[in-house]
Amino acid sequence: MKTWLITGCSSGFGQRLALAAAQRGDQVIATARNVDTIEEMADPFGGRMITLPFDVTDAAAAKFVVAKAVEVFGDFDVLVNNAGYGLYGAIEEGTPEEYRPMFEVNVFGMIEATKASLPILRRSGGTIVNMSSGAGIAGGGGGGYYNAAKFAVEGISEALAGELKPFGIRVLIVEPGPFRTDFLGRSITIAANEMPEYAASSRRHYRENNNGSQAGDPDKAIAVILRAVDADDAPLHLPLGPVAHSIAERKLASFRSDIDAWREITIATNFDQP
Repeated sequence: MKTWLITGCSSGFGQRLALAAAQRGDQVIATARNVDTIEEMADPFGGRMITLPFDVTDAAAAKFVVAKAVEVFGDFDVLVNNAGYGLYGAIEEGTPEEYRPMFEVNVFGMIEATKASLPILRRSGGTIVNMSSGAGIAGGGGGGYYNAAKFAVEGISEALAGELKPFGIRVLIVEPGPFRTDFLGRSITIAANEMPEYAASSRRHYRENNNGSQAGDPDKAIAVILRAVDADDAPLHLPLGPVAHSIAERKLASFRSDIDAWREITIATNFDQP
């Protein structure tokens, strides 16, 4: 039996993962910024699931949630950094009032939750699951701020994997493509400033054209995440769905092409040997 601490459980993958873990007999600390939205979720599971308020941008709240988890369950061995949202709009269109809060949640909130949890996880090892996205694999026009936030998640996660390996702590970066959750409904914001110059690369209508029709089955995605957390040979990167895999394959091919095309020129940059 595992004990999970999961952020962002009011909807989407966070909620589904909390329910799936509890349904299989694990213990779960499910959190959300507004705990009222998730309190009833714990009712069917008795004491195996508790719900707590957690604004991930509040470092003091992170310490409180971890302390409460230890008080109730004695320990936890899986941290899932799931809280986050997206911002669509060209880089020139975005304002600090729009993009800074997104980084606070997606990046700095993940850092605070992780730092607060590490003293517990170092005791006996465990797993950190960081929810990235296909947007964290490759950037695309109209989604640059969200790309940047998820690129940060990827970089921090890769660094953590190296730092925490000696403690027996694994890191799993989950990179979903489009799945039929309510991410495109309640978890996407659009830059208010619309510039016609960027109409060709705009993602402003992506939500209305795709919300509710995504091909990905979120329950199948959750089953894969559970399997990876349980596995002894789980990868660091876990692209989910054919779209995420296509993004990764295109990125690898493009990167390889760039490296090969300029290899001889770019490696000849050391000081000349006497």
